Amino acid sequence: MLNIYPLLLQLPIGTRNPDDNSPIDLTNAFDVIVYIILPILMIIFYILWRKKKKQDQDRE
Repeated sequence: MLNIYPLLLQLPIGTRNPDDNSPIDLTNAFDVIVYIILPILMIIFYILWRKKKKQDQDRE
């Protein structure tokens, strides 16, 4: 019983298994926006924010 108990705690019954995931469908507009466009925009805005922050520190 002690050997089986840790196995029962691994994945709750009724939850999705990570193996059940489907690949990204690039024909779906939502997937393209979430997985391609948003990460690129986040990187661009981070770089711009970092440059602005560095310029503000140089002025002081």
